Amino acid sequence: MAGYLKRDWEPFPMDTIKRVDKPTTRIDEDKVKRVSEREAGFCKAAAGDYGPKLQKEVRRFVEKHPLSAATAAIRYAMKPLVDGLVAIQKAPLPDDPALLSRHIKETAYFLRADAVGICELPQYAVYSHKFDFKNPDAPPVPIELKHKYAIAILVDQDYRTSQAYTGSDWISNAMSMMSYATSGFIAIILADYIRRLGYPAKAHYAPFYDIVVPPIILLAGLGEMSRIGDTVVHPFLGPRFKAAVVTTDLPLLPDKLIDFGLQDFCSKCKKCARECPSGAISDGKKEMYNGYERWPLDKKKCTGMRVGNQRGSGCGTCIKVCPWSKPYTLFHRAVGWAMRHSAIARRFAIWGDDLLGYGKPDYKNKWWFDLEDVNGNGVLEIPKNVKSEFEER
Repeated sequence: MAGYLKRDWEPFPMDTIKRVDKPTTRIDEDKVKRVSEREAGFCKAAAGDYGPKLQKEVRRFVEKHPLSAATAAIRYAMKPLVDGLVAIQKAPLPDDPALLSRHIKETAYFLRADAVGICELPQYAVYSHKFDFKNPDAPPVPIELKHKYAIAILVDQDYRTSQAYTGSDWISNAMSMMSYATSGFIAIILADYIRRLGYPAKAHYAPFYDIVVPPIILLAGLGEMSRIGDTVVHPFLGPRFKAAVVTTDLPLLPDKLIDFGLQDFCSKCKKCARECPSGAISDGKKEMYNGYERWPLDKKKCTGMRVGNQRGSGCGTCIKVCPWSKPYTLFHRAVGWAMRHSAIARRFAIWGDDLLGYGKPDYKNKWWFDLEDVNGNGVLEIPKNVKSEFEER
């Protein structure tokens, strides 16, 4: 608690990051078309686009580990709270968007967010149609979301745990579900609070997004687009987070975008592409896709690994090996500062990351049990590829 009381109002010194007027990757807004949620990898698997095996596995890949299943259950329990009635009268608030933004951000940090940013909500970031995951043959439902602003909320997936896992073992999905559920919890409370202030607000969190999340995180000044497909990398968290969003009409002041040298770094590093178990991440150049400039990602291969992984639950290998995914220590803060300010330092950092063995599991920090619900009946077994608990030590 003492550390929390002494902190600056933001957990990370985002005021030290270079602010820019345009994204560091090209977005031709007039060419970006709204997409249906059905185009997401997990939804395509559920619809059978990737074959019957993945269509079956997508129903159990979260549930097969008990901790992942427990956190996912909370996500579903919170769903009825994403939206609600707005107070009949607006609260007597200051007529100052900057002050209101500071207040909303501090509220999210009070609720234990790790990073928060604000942007205007572009209509191209709103899904065109909703996909019914449990009934994939149901007619798509159009989405209308006219809120003016979006508040992006990031929650760390926990560096201490990531030290001890391979990136694709049995804790992987639990790390994702914990961050999804926690960011959703924060977003739901924040949206409810804003509605009580007299303004419409809706929470969006996995798997109940009405919006495409990466452009919101990018435009909210929380990171840059990376080589990891559509993933945004934060200058202090790296890609080691999951996000929720609150959309609202509360008058807010958008954050400016950031530039910390990631485009140059990702063009040289390629560690995520090298280490990706499915070969889904490209080691080539950027391409234009639907009005966005991005490094291409083979969505089918990525989804196939995350959903069909038989030696673990999910996959976050790219998150684990990314050189930006480091603890907030004095040493790593110094290295991060150099990486943000010097192209030469970025080259040395890429070389040094491998030299120091980052990206490899340190099993002495393993705390979880490798367990699997094989048949979906709640009976847990030690997975076949695990000889005994903690034997890796």
